[in-house]
Amino acid sequence: MPIKNRYAEMLDEITGWRRDFHAHPELLFEVHRTAGKVAEMLRGFGCDEVVEGIGRTGVVGVIKGRTNDNGRVIGLRADMDALPINEATDLEYASNTPGMMHACGHDGHTAMLLGAAKYLSETRNFDGTAIVVFQPAEEGGAGGLEMCRDGLMDRFGIQEIYGLHNAPGLPVGHFAIRPGALLASSDEFEIVVTGKGGHAAEPHKSVDTTLVAAQILISLQTIVSRNIDPLHRVVVTVGAFQTDSEASNVIANQVRMAGTVRTLDAENRAFAEQRIREVAEGTASAMGASVEIKWERGYPVTMNTPENTVFAADVARSITGNVIDNVDPIMPAEDFSYMLEERPGAYIFVGNGDSAVCHHPEYNFNDEAIPFGSSWLSGMIEARMPVAE
Repeated sequence: MPIKNRYAEMLDEITGWRRDFHAHPELLFEVHRTAGKVAEMLRGFGCDEVVEGIGRTGVVGVIKGRTNDNGRVIGLRADMDALPINEATDLEYASNTPGMMHACGHDGHTAMLLGAAKYLSETRNFDGTAIVVFQPAEEGGAGGLEMCRDGLMDRFGIQEIYGLHNAPGLPVGHFAIRPGALLASSDEFEIVVTGKGGHAAEPHKSVDTTLVAAQILISLQTIVSRNIDPLHRVVVTVGAFQTDSEASNVIANQVRMAGTVRTLDAENRAFAEQRIREVAEGTASAMGASVEIKWERGYPVTMNTPENTVFAADVARSITGNVIDNVDPIMPAEDFSYMLEERPGAYIFVGNGDSAVCHHPEYNFNDEAIPFGSSWLSGMIEARMPVAE
């Protein structure tokens, strides 16, 4: 199953779709233009059913194979939303909206799945039903969870689900995947330290919250270096640190810090939360301050089902032969994880070549990756639901 000739014929067309999405980025659930065009195109392809408004602004297309006697139903998912970043590419199709850009390649993911949907609608070379899922709000909005809560899996009878993401640094024409944990969970925390403000010349009359908060920040790094098995992966990052004073001669009364915790298993996820609370509370108490801690659970670990991962790798290998089937997990998070919690399936990386990294203002999806991604998506349908002999 090499790259399908149809995708070579369609490459300019799919590239045009992708660049149109790129020029018109939309954030989170406000993907009204994108979702509207996706729904219009799916109807034009001849999908048997197109449903809008799943998970607020998600779109689902139903494509029936030559027969549906076997009752098999396989889902394919792409994300549609962009990021709140000012684009710095100078491309002729660069973002038309200041402060928004497709800096993670969701424009490419959407275009590749549309290409697969068009091909599958034309050929129907499978027995069963293909469900194409276009999801909003992957970038922090948990759109995958919203679609699941809206009955995605049960309403459309999805039995397995598959998705992909472009990978800068991985050569075009290459795939990478692994069974089990592929991407990390991501939780957010906020620690507010309250002490006793005062004059910088008289620190003994104050409780220096900046010093307390700084000590907490440094001590949090000992959780990974001294409390976690060094063979496990955990990342604790404090990304924001703000005092309630901007004067150089004032000891702040309060300091706020905020950060994220990323892990690859439930045990370390729970342990990291426990230790962050203990370190913050213990350090503050020892230095005469108090803390308030807020914790927000984010995306869970993206866990590929082992059996389905083998199938996904085999389909990728039949396309190019260039497949890493036990790639190291990475620590970004992905809300496809919610769908994999509800159904077996797998998530795979497709090479984007030597591009800027995702979430960078100079990032751009590589259109040369389109035939590989579209071939894999449609190939999963044909391989998992083959036409009966």
